[in-house]
Amino acid sequence: MADTTNIEWADATLNYWIGCTQIAPACDNCYALTWGKRFGVKWGNHPRHRTAETTRKKLHKYQRNAAKFFAEHGRRQRIFINSLSDFFDNQVPEEWRAEAWEDFRQCPDLDILLLTKRPQNIIKMLPDFWDEIKDNIWCGTTAENQEAVETNIPYLIKIDCAVRFVSYEPALGPVNFTRIKVEEGYLDALQNYMAVDVGGGYFDNFPTFSNGVDWVIAGGESGPNARPAHPDWFRSVRDQCELAEIPHLFKQWGEHLPWELEIAPFWESQNGQHEDSHTLFPGDMDSDPNWDDGLWAVNDGEAHAAFQRIGKKNTGRKLDGVTHDGFPIAERAR
Repeated sequence: MADTTNIEWADATLNYWIGCTQIAPACDNCYALTWGKRFGVKWGNHPRHRTAETTRKKLHKYQRNAAKFFAEHGRRQRIFINSLSDFFDNQVPEEWRAEAWEDFRQCPDLDILLLTKRPQNIIKMLPDFWDEIKDNIWCGTTAENQEAVETNIPYLIKIDCAVRFVSYEPALGPVNFTRIKVEEGYLDALQNYMAVDVGGGYFDNFPTFSNGVDWVIAGGESGPNARPAHPDWFRSVRDQCELAEIPHLFKQWGEHLPWELEIAPFWESQNGQHEDSHTLFPGDMDSDPNWDDGLWAVNDGEAHAAFQRIGKKNTGRKLDGVTHDGFPIAERAR
């Protein structure tokens, strides 16, 4: 669809079809739905819109240029498939997905990224020749809050592929990837072990699986109805990943920036003066609709945070002054 993309974790996007059904809180302000409305594509229980054959065959163009891309960048090109739909959508005709799988088989020098909100469908929708292509496929799932983490990640880690990744975007609540409640006990999806209840209030740790989460993307929500994300949510994910030595990419704050040290440079550039970055509510918050103040549950306590909506282009990508652009290393991704 696009030979380049503004998505920080991909080099290009390609849509085999367009359209989806909203199934989770993360879908409430779906950018693809907004895009679809402009072009007459209906979401929900409606037929999906198949893209033109010239669009669908672009993957072969990327394959022909794969050696050149590798020579220039020192890595394989990352292609995000179906940014305007869900590859594992139940309502998609199976022959459409079969065409895509066959294209993936014919393009072995590309990294194919599949992000889904339906990880429970992945295994049953894999092609018969999965073993031929699995080392080129990155499978990911969205997990916007702890409920989604506990629902989606146990399905994701069952997939044998090059990279398993989680998109914690839009972040809608605190998450803990190292303590996922499952029937047997608690799952640490970053360090690949299970804490099993052995009675008496004790848990033993067992390395019960090898396909853990290899990569975490985090980000806030953008768009006209964007919801702000507490900075401590992102800090927690960063710290979890660093402790487990899992690459982490902080994609964006979204439309809102928390009033902490981060917002002071923006305030100064807009007003020509330096406001006190430690002031929780500068100005008259009650009369300013751009302020969002609230008590946010973080771990076992509460943290107070205020936000100002200043627009995605102004919020930047730094978390505590650092840009996090982690990607799976080549050895892990192959």
